[in-house]
Amino acid sequence: MNYRLLAGLVLAVMAWGGDVTRYHVRWDSPSENSSGSMPLGNGDIGLNVWVEADGDLLFYLGKTDAWSETARLQKLGRVRVKLTPNPFRRGRPFSQELQLDRGRIEIRAGGETLLVWVDAHHPVAHVEIASREGVAAEARVEIWRTRPRTLSKEEVHSAYGMDGGPEPVVVDPDTVVDNARDAVVWYHRNERSIWPLTLKHQGLESLLPRLGDPLLGRTFGARLEGLPKADATTLRTAAPRKQMLLSVFPLTAQAPADDWNLMAAALARQVGRQPIGARRAAHERWWREFWARSWIEVSGPPEAEVVSRGYALQRFLQACAGRGAFPIKFNGSLFTVDGREKDFVYDADYRRWGGPYWFQNTRFPYWSMFAAGDFDLLRPFFRMYRDALPLALGRTTLYFGHGGAFFPETMYFWGAYANSNYGWDRAGKHPSHVDNQYIRWYWQGAIEYLAMALEHLEHTRDDSFARQTLRPMAEAILDFYAQHYPRENGKLVFRPAQALETFWDVEDPTPEIAGLQFVLDGLKNWPKVWKPEWGALREALPELPRTEEGGKTRIAVARVVRDKPRNLENPELYAVFPYRLFGVGLPELEMARETFHARRMKRTGGWMQDAIQAAMLGLTAEARRDVVANFSQKDPGSRFPAFWGPNYDWVPDQDHGSVSMIALQRMLMQAAGGKIHLLPAWPKEWNVSFRLHAPGPAVVEGEYRSGTMARLEVTPPARRKDLVISE
Repeated sequence: MNYRLLAGLVLAVMAWGGDVTRYHVRWDSPSENSSGSMPLGNGDIGLNVWVEADGDLLFYLGKTDAWSETARLQKLGRVRVKLTPNPFRRGRPFSQELQLDRGRIEIRAGGETLLVWVDAHHPVAHVEIASREGVAAEARVEIWRTRPRTLSKEEVHSAYGMDGGPEPVVVDPDTVVDNARDAVVWYHRNERSIWPLTLKHQGLESLLPRLGDPLLGRTFGARLEGLPKADATTLRTAAPRKQMLLSVFPLTAQAPADDWNLMAAALARQVGRQPIGARRAAHERWWREFWARSWIEVSGPPEAEVVSRGYALQRFLQACAGRGAFPIKFNGSLFTVDGREKDFVYDADYRRWGGPYWFQNTRFPYWSMFAAGDFDLLRPFFRMYRDALPLALGRTTLYFGHGGAFFPETMYFWGAYANSNYGWDRAGKHPSHVDNQYIRWYWQGAIEYLAMALEHLEHTRDDSFARQTLRPMAEAILDFYAQHYPRENGKLVFRPAQALETFWDVEDPTPEIAGLQFVLDGLKNWPKVWKPEWGALREALPELPRTEEGGKTRIAVARVVRDKPRNLENPELYAVFPYRLFGVGLPELEMARETFHARRMKRTGGWMQDAIQAAMLGLTAEARRDVVANFSQKDPGSRFPAFWGPNYDWVPDQDHGSVSMIALQRMLMQAAGGKIHLLPAWPKEWNVSFRLHAPGPAVVEGEYRSGTMARLEVTPPARRKDLVISE
């Protein structure tokens, strides 16, 4: 079945029942600084937008592929817009509203209206200014990377991977194009790169001729147009106007600086040929269709409104940053800002944990996208790991002398370890030795990648994805597991091994065994993907570890644990989520619940997944408690209500909001054993209108009111027989 056709048919015959306007964010006063910004984006370009008390409109400009020479995801810059006379001066009525349904921010004061939006179909951000009496305007780019600068001891954490190295970490300056006509143009160009250093340091020098440097020559910046040019960084009107349009065209390319400049100008001309009204209409249509894909609108007690708003705002954040060249950064996404922590002052390029991707953290936004039907937002996630496969294959051969591929838990976007995790002092160490014990043998994220790819295939039936992504990744990853570990009595023994980051010395950890069972059983359902030799790997898997305590059986962390806990995870519950071996509609539900209740770490927030696992086990009270707690929390220093964090990561914490989304989805609907379970962990006091996507594929839309399912529609109708409703 063609999922695109299905989605189109469903949208054509079903009216949008959601009302996302309920969750518009409205402020009636300006903000103090960038911590009072609103997010906006088109999936690749992200803005932090705010108006300060002096009346200036400001926005930071971010892009998903703006990787610096040290693999930091940097801002492009900041733009300041000043109107004269100042319509936002103190004492005048003020309104700033994030309009989710139209993907824009509307700012009003007196007779002036400013619309800020990032075109959903084109690489451009706009500020439209409408004035009843006429105003003069000035737009200026503000650049803070003006000279080479060595990162301080505190700030170097934002260059994670290069911290602790033999050389200081230096930020190179940006360039302003002095001779650009009718526009302000600036860029950052990587004249050097940590990529060859990284491969050489990690014993991968022989791969250099086969792989291209993804950082060297990368040039990212923007072109600002719309007003007469005053100087190299400023546009300014000569006289007041009633209508103005400012346009910013961000661009990233691995090209010489002169070529990049020509490309930026050509981009502006190409987009500018299309009428602004038509583009605005198409932009707003994209957002309406986005919100029509799915929704969860909860009502009833006051907590329900908090949950409902949090779900919508987190999904908006994901849409703003989820369609670019690279996956959403869990530690701030595109929306980091400048700030201060005690005596530590940082700029908007700073984020804790820097540029590398942790699989455990990166996955959460993407698990939430299946039920939401946001399959276009999933592409950067699958693509990044698929693109890193050649390096992973070569590394496996060099490190271990056998085939297949493994992916480290923490890695640069091209697949290499973060250097500080790998270890700077290599004296007497084999190339395969990793210093950081939190991730030394932590490779199981690749198994979860396959689980997510299977989920994608279940929802989309996309044959090209199966051929081009799932099968080659499955071949490489499963070959690694088939060849890497010893066998005793015909069974694999996972040794040496660890259970996530928490237990560093175990044998036969549950996440690996549960994951491989789940993935291999799932792959067998797809004859075009399945390879017969994988059946032998399935037979060689050891039994899932269990333990007996007080006469009760529980899932164990591993068959053998020789270590004390080092982190806050419950590895045994990976058999519930992400690997659905136990849960609602599956065998041994009570045993799995007993495992959950006996878990060592009981907490929520950040990347803690108690809320998801409680929902998967049909534990309504626990799931409700954690989801409400999560959606009620935000960064106390941020004004925007969905800037969660910093928790374990940074602001806005994408794990925190995404875990909450996944849990709410699973409370309402989850699939198991070919059935679609509705309301498996849903509080009877919560009314809900919903539309969600299920494997098959299927779309389920309905309303639950006063403890009763008031309306229910299923597309295609044949799937209605698969519904199991827990009222």
